[in-house]
Amino acid sequence: MAVTVQVTRRAVLRPPPASARGGGRKSPLMAFDRASTDGYIPAVFAWNAPAPDNAALVDGLLAAVARYPHLAGRFGVDDRGKKCFHLNDAGVLVVEAQADADLADALAHDVAAHINELYPKADKERADEPIFQAQLTRYRCGGLVIGTACQHLVADGQSMSFFYTSWATAVRTSSATLPSPFTDRETIAVPRSPPAPKFDHRNIEFRGQHSPSHSYPVLPMDRIKNLACHFPDEFIAGLKARVGGRCSTFQCLLAHAWKKVTAARDLAPEEFTQIRVAVNCRGRADPPVPMEYFGNMVLWAFPRMRAREVLSSNYAAVVGAIRDAVARVDAEYIQSFVDFGEAAERAGEELASTAAGLGTAFCPDLEVDSWLGFRFHDLDFGQGPPCAFLPPELPIEGLMIMVPSCAAKGGVDLFMALDAEHVDAFKQICYSMD
Repeated sequence: MAVTVQVTRRAVLRPPPASARGGGRKSPLMAFDRASTDGYIPAVFAWNAPAPDNAALVDGLLAAVARYPHLAGRFGVDDRGKKCFHLNDAGVLVVEAQADADLADALAHDVAAHINELYPKADKERADEPIFQAQLTRYRCGGLVIGTACQHLVADGQSMSFFYTSWATAVRTSSATLPSPFTDRETIAVPRSPPAPKFDHRNIEFRGQHSPSHSYPVLPMDRIKNLACHFPDEFIAGLKARVGGRCSTFQCLLAHAWKKVTAARDLAPEEFTQIRVAVNCRGRADPPVPMEYFGNMVLWAFPRMRAREVLSSNYAAVVGAIRDAVARVDAEYIQSFVDFGEAAERAGEELASTAAGLGTAFCPDLEVDSWLGFRFHDLDFGQGPPCAFLPPELPIEGLMIMVPSCAAKGGVDLFMALDAEHVDAFKQICYSMD
């Protein structure tokens, strides 16, 4: 079914002056920020009717944003000519729109056909572009879709989860309750004196001369196909039983996906395949960083095996390879990364992230982001949690995102992008544990 989305209002709105916390300060980009994707990441959620009116949603958004000055700010340049955050409380973009369909009908049919009309189209090259942007789309039945776009240089998924929860809490309590984030970036990662990096961060987190990211080809966009798999709790319990012993949902499901994608790609037996696994470093740093820290604090682990090992090894062995790689992102590695960032800063070195560009084909490799810690059930604006998470198109072959399912029976939804040549083979085997 064709759904028409019509924008009715578009405005940049500032947080209330009495509660705004930016004050015009300039805040540096940390090494963790520079290693992240320099681009806007969309997120789209749906709520059944009844839903709060737009005025309440906007009031709550501005009340929450006041406590997150980086979201209400802009990018600027510091006195050394370096890109920085200018905490000037310039505001966030709010778009209001209407859709000429009932939400249930839209969700039941091809929502992908109009998903790109449900969030703002941010342009990082545009002057004075708001860092955070939100679109409120009201459906004919009263259902609501909130689509956001946020510059990844400002915050990772953990941080945005806390922000969305703060927004929902502000609306639900008429701003009577407003959780406060930890925003002091310069105290969360203190370099040693002198800095003493021990690992090759220039070629791991950044695009150095020997970075493997140089070797990935680019596919025509029509070759990259998006697909979604729902894994119910019963299936995940079966995977954990295959592993035996201690095993997280993320670990066992990633091992399963690695096996099935490797088989679908029909890789040569001796070919190496690895996964770029995002690792939240807050609890791994020494001293630990508060979980409510707002910013980027993610590094990556790289479990690596030959294709024949991925396919022939039992689930416990593949989970073990993933677990061992993640364990290597420990306090020593994190401190080394912080020291490298400080040394590069002192040398005036420009660092380029290894984040993949549009059309990148990771095959034979994969990249995974886990949103399993995203507190979807807390995104309650007053009438309950979202009924659906709507994934925008993933423009990178081999990229996977795990999210907790909004379905009543729970489980995990896996969204991924594969080369069109491998999609049918993957669909045939993705629910097999053989």
